[in-house]
Amino acid sequence: MTGGEYAALAYGVVFVFVLGYVAIIAAKLQRLQRETAELLDLARRGAGESEPGRSAVYAASVPSARPGDEEAT
Repeated sequence: MTGGEYAALAYGVVFVFVLGYVAIIAAKLQRLQRETAELLDLARRGAGESEPGRSAVYAASVPSARPGDEEAT
C-alpha cells in the first residue's frame, strides 16, 4: 500500500468514528427532548393542583413546605 492509500484508510476510519459519535449524540438529544417534554407536561398538569403562588416544580420537590408550617424540634 502506498502512503496515499494509508491516508485514505485513516480518513475513512476517522469518518466512521465521527459518524458513530454523531449518531450517539443525536440519540441522546432525542431522549433528552422526550424527557424534557414529559417533565414540562407533568409540570403543567401539576400546576393546577399546587398552592397559589407556588410553582409546580417547587410544590412537587418540597410537598411539605407550606407557609406557616414549622419544623418540630
